[in-house]
Amino acid sequence: MKNQRVLIIMPNWIGDAVMAQPLLQLLHAQDPDIQIDVLATAWVAQVVRAMPEVSEVIQAPFRHGALQLRERLAFAGKLRQQKYNAAYVLPNTLKFALLPWLAGIPLRIGYKGESRYGLINRMHFDDKNHPRPMTRFYGALAFPPVKEFTAAIPKPKLVVENRDVVGALDAFSLSQSQRLVIFAPGAEFGNAKRWPAEYFSLLGQRLQSADPNVQFILMGSAKDTEVCTEVQSGLPDAQVLAGKTDLFQAISLIAAADLIVSNDSGLLHIASSLNRPVAAIYGPTDPMHAPPFSDLSFSFSYPIECAPCKQRECPLGHHQCMRNLSPESVAEPVLKRLQWK
Repeated sequence: MKNQRVLIIMPNWIGDAVMAQPLLQLLHAQDPDIQIDVLATAWVAQVVRAMPEVSEVIQAPFRHGALQLRERLAFAGKLRQQKYNAAYVLPNTLKFALLPWLAGIPLRIGYKGESRYGLINRMHFDDKNHPRPMTRFYGALAFPPVKEFTAAIPKPKLVVENRDVVGALDAFSLSQSQRLVIFAPGAEFGNAKRWPAEYFSLLGQRLQSADPNVQFILMGSAKDTEVCTEVQSGLPDAQVLAGKTDLFQAISLIAAADLIVSNDSGLLHIASSLNRPVAAIYGPTDPMHAPPFSDLSFSFSYPIECAPCKQRECPLGHHQCMRNLSPESVAEPVLKRLQWK
């Protein structure tokens, strides 16, 4: 069907939303005239602004974790007026699958999730014993369900206008003529995903020895202010911007970065989708599940029997998957590939 208007209901996590962007590329490739509207939470909506295939961003008015049935009924009435041909329901929850059903959208595509039979009428299934990379998980929704999905999936791609990049640099007194390195030492998932703060500091010192004029930003949400301040204690020239930027400003700054070093977090995947040089630090999570995909990228993990445990806190208390990954083991290959003088 050509000239479609479709609704994409985005995941609630920033990293997952970035990983879902190839689905939009595939839908656009199948029908260049398609209108893609995206429903997203307030924090994810700012990432969606950088997805070039999107016609309209609709901010979800619901509280996290709440059913709010009356509000969903009223919102579904507004969606009904848009006469969407199809809806792609990316969150696995029942409450998000309710929306397109209540809105009378004829084709409702997604995974089984919370046993959403009837609400989803083009249902895909996933083998939890053989998990796929997230880009393939979401990209498969662009095609009819198959037992073994083999189609090629493009890399996620975000686009930021140069005026937004320059505006963000100017807002925080950053030079366009000096190298910019961004550290993202936080992790929303939990402390287990955090490389030690002092390791970020030592890595910064090593990079600074290669280029004394390099600029450092310590980035994250307001919750990451403490860990960013810890990093700054060993890297005094770094500027702490945790909680001081909105997400679109953060995206614009990342678009200007010569290197971003990050734990497995949303900012890591934003950097990859902007094709910036990325050094990704993995401990309790699987680097194959959501790897960096920039043209110049590094995945660092320390081989240890208990990893990846996928726990929020180290269940054994030693955190060796992160502590055994030294700053120098990260610095050496990064500096070699970047060819810093």
